[in-house]
Amino acid sequence: MWNQRFADAGEAFVFGERPNHFLVAEAARLPSGARVLSVADGEGRNSVWLARQGHRVHAVEFSPAALSKAAAFAERLGVTVEFERADVLEWAWPVADYDAVVAIFIQFATPAERPRLFDRLRTAVKPGGLLMLHGYTPKQVEYGTGGPPDAAHMYTEVMLRQAFADMEILCLRCYEQEIHEGSGHHGRSALIDLVARRTD
Repeated sequence: MWNQRFADAGEAFVFGERPNHFLVAEAARLPSGARVLSVADGEGRNSVWLARQGHRVHAVEFSPAALSKAAAFAERLGVTVEFERADVLEWAWPVADYDAVVAIFIQFATPAERPRLFDRLRTAVKPGGLLMLHGYTPKQVEYGTGGPPDAAHMYTEVMLRQAFADMEILCLRCYEQEIHEGSGHHGRSALIDLVARRTD
């Protein structure tokens, strides 16, 4: 489904070319030249932006159509990103390998799949490194401006605080905001942000 959606958009970017606002707002927390993993990176808007800030970016995405767009986007803007095709639910995740793991709108994971995915996000971060997670709260289903039409796929503050209890939570907030990220995310949205540091 996702590959078809990216392919059907032609040269247009489903989620736009600009980076996600949460990533831009929180990127100052990253050390200079950080090694960053961008999870389910899509068409490259976030990975390419991170590379333009001087970071060493590894981007993982399942859709060949999205990866093709992302590679062309990186070339057009003159940056290098290590793109890899993989299903993040089945991928052999590196352990303690990244200064930061960035996960923007990865709410394709079902409730049954989510604990394993969250665990992989956590363990891929180096001790002292950051997890940066951004998504929707259940109220987003009422807005219908992006994300799956199923509240079970959404995040709550309690859920994230419990899931990442063994990390130092630097930021955890729920809020509503107008977002304009291509045709895929457009309009009033119910959002949640998490920034957490691995302490072990």
